[in-house]
Amino acid sequence: MTASTFASILRHGALALTLAATAAGSTAGPAATYWSPSWMASTQPVWGGDFVLPVGLPFQFNRQTVRQVARLSIGGSRLRVVISNEGGTAPLYIGAARVGRHGEGSAVVEGSDRALRFGGQADATIPPGARLVSDPVDLAVPALGEIAVSIYLPRPSQPAGFHFDARQLAYVADGDLTGAARLPATASQWSTRVFFSGLIVETPKPPTTVVALGDSITDGNGSTPGANTRWPDALAERLAKRNVAVLNAGISGGRLLKDGMGRAGLERAGRDVFTQPGVRAMIVLLGTNDIGWPGGPFAPDEPAMRAETVIQGLRQLAEMAHAHNVRIVAGTIPPNERALEGTPLEGHHSPAKDKVRQAVNRWIREGGAFDAVADFDALLRDPAQPSRLKASMDSGDHLHPGDAGYRAMASSIDLDALLGTPAQP
Repeated sequence: MTASTFASILRHGALALTLAATAAGSTAGPAATYWSPSWMASTQPVWGGDFVLPVGLPFQFNRQTVRQVARLSIGGSRLRVVISNEGGTAPLYIGAARVGRHGEGSAVVEGSDRALRFGGQADATIPPGARLVSDPVDLAVPALGEIAVSIYLPRPSQPAGFHFDARQLAYVADGDLTGAARLPATASQWSTRVFFSGLIVETPKPPTTVVALGDSITDGNGSTPGANTRWPDALAERLAKRNVAVLNAGISGGRLLKDGMGRAGLERAGRDVFTQPGVRAMIVLLGTNDIGWPGGPFAPDEPAMRAETVIQGLRQLAEMAHAHNVRIVAGTIPPNERALEGTPLEGHHSPAKDKVRQAVNRWIREGGAFDAVADFDALLRDPAQPSRLKASMDSGDHLHPGDAGYRAMASSIDLDALLGTPAQP
């Protein structure tokens, strides 16, 4: 480097450095960046009032702000928000929307609040069944950081992009309060999600993504609300240092073979798993409701499920994954004797149903259809009573693990087998 070039760099900084490099024959240019999924909530159709569970939402929102919170798995230098009208029967009109770092309760961290734009506009209309991705927002976000998204709905808007069990409070207040640092104490609170269904971050490397496809055990039922203690959350904590995103595609009441409180897993896989950018692997934990619902309060008129039918569905899911060059890890189905005992929802377990569960689990372990197996059944069962959850792992309803059980599930997953990478030292 000549003296004159060095002097130019001192005077003009980075621009002069770039020009000097170009003059020297360098082909260096702006570093490439990529958009990587970091969080998602699978959407479900809103069911009618004749279903055994209430939907847990108002009939509509009108001239109201909805503020919702989600935790990222990986971080990035900028952010996009996904808003969904899936399941909607009419266009969804967004009057205004904002995003910021989440504080406590309904609060947004001071100085982090940003307006969302859609094609440069502050408002947007989303057709029925569609999703909308916001313009990039200049907000650097860390891995495992919490984000608050506020949406103002100035017109009557029926719930869509619905997710039944958020394990996180949503806040609803009258008027356009998208820019409020905190919503008023009079704001309604809901434990479901509407409209807000994804977060995408800008990263310096192409995305590497793991998707957990499952039912309420993957959705985190039984975990502490607001604490991010579902098993995919704990898995995200393990994978954050590898810059691998973990997306939770669990749906409470989800089934593998038939629609339940959401579309069948075999159908959802195409939308929730294989379309994700950079998907490297999926973990499937489905079958509890395929076996447990028939003859009970959720599906009283359905015939008993056969093990061979569940096995064929899991085999097909494995074939689909491998056809998309996606690794697949299967979780064995945890025990559930005494599930929801003493409640109107009791009926998941019987000795006959448990024989089906055990037959499916034997095939998962021994059938060789998957790239790896996560033996959640062996991990969670009571050694003295193998058809029951271990007391220390049980949330108390004898169907869903609690926080300790979910953390143990995530810890039991072999990350190198999941990702197909050499064993780490």
